[in-house]
Order: sequence, then C-alpha cells, then structure tokens
Amino acid sequence: MNTCEFNVLLVDDEKDFLHPLVKRLARRRLNVQTAGNGREALDIIDKHPVDVVVLDVKMPGMSGLETLQAIKAKSSDMEVLLLSGHASIDTATEGLSHGAFDYLLKPVDFDELFFKLQDAYQKKCIREKRKGVGKE
Repeated sequence: MNTCEFNVLLVDDEKDFLHPLVKRLARRRLNVQTAGNGREALDIIDKHPVDVVVLDVKMPGMSGLETLQAIKAKSSDMEVLLLSGHASIDTATEGLSHGAFDYLLKPVDFDELFFKLQDAYQKKCIREKRKGVGKE
C-alpha cells in the first residue's frame, strides 16, 4: 500500500516544535499543514482534506482531548496521534478511549512518529476500503 503523499495536520502551540517537523515530514513526501490551537485545527479540517492529525495534548484554550473529541465527532475515520510533553497514564487512557490512534511523548523520535503516521494512514485506508466493500 502506498503510504506516501497523504495529508497530515500538525496541531501544536509551540512553533519551535512545528517548523522543523514540517520540513522533515515534507521531505518524506507528506502534505503537511499546521495549526496553533484546536479551533484553528477544526477550521482547517472543515476546509481541507486531512488523513491524520498529530495533536498536542496541552494547549491554551481548547485542550487536545477536547479537540480530539470534536475531530472524531466530525469524522470518526480521521486518525489522531496524541503528543504530550507531560507523561500521564490517565490522559493517554482517556485519549485512546476517545478514539486516538496512539499516544506519544515529546520529544518524539522522528522515525517513530513517521512510522506511526504511516500506520495510522494505513488503518484509515483499510477502514475506508471495508466501508466501500459494504456499500457495493
């Protein structure tokens, strides 16, 4: 399955974290957009196709968990990877129970993140393919 050239939305209020990550993911042929908060992320999702979201848990305003719930309400098929600089079993468990694909800790290893993005995209493709088969 071709996992190149899918659409990723990075949501984090730390610009110093986002910019280098965008460059590295773009070099891997991913289409990357960014948002600085949950509301901005939801606006982007409404206007542009997004396959996988990488979502910071702790942000001012709308939290990552609130944003996750809003994303899943809009599109249950969209995969979301949660990122946090603050390890918390409770937050990880809550995020996974609300449909997050996985929970990763900052600083995240780039290769691990890239492989998780590919895995999340493949899961989304498989789910969409199964839905398509059921409609025929």
